[in-house]
Amino acid sequence: MIAPAEQPRPSVLFVCKKNGGKSQMAAALMEQLAGDAVEVHSAGTHPGTAINALSAETVAEVSADMSAGTPKAIDPELLRRVDRVVVLGSEARVEPAADMAGTVETWHTDEPSERGIEGAERMRLVRDDIARRVRDLHTELTSSPR
Repeated sequence: MIAPAEQPRPSVLFVCKKNGGKSQMAAALMEQLAGDAVEVHSAGTHPGTAINALSAETVAEVSADMSAGTPKAIDPELLRRVDRVVVLGSEARVEPAADMAGTVETWHTDEPSERGIEGAERMRLVRDDIARRVRDLHTELTSSPR
């Protein structure tokens, strides 16, 4: 009996402007949820210099870890080969490459600061919105045939 060919892991690249907060949170939450079932990356369109400490603390509250992350720019080769590019928030823009394997979608994430909510409360609301979207994406990526 011949074993079925192993299906390649789905891959996702989370992008925000600085790659210090939202995209790192999304990546940490996906890694926590998916383990090795999904190849996870994050990047920024204009990378900052450090991880947002409050983002890292807030995501750690739900046992995800982004503390070892470092802001980085989008790798054009990675952009071309991943199955999904998810842009978080309205500050970042990613133009699809002509030879991209996957698709680009934008998550217009909750921005509690527009309602006067700041600090840890703001970050928890952002985290929870991203976590819900990550769970939905995880289900989509791991249940669809590749």
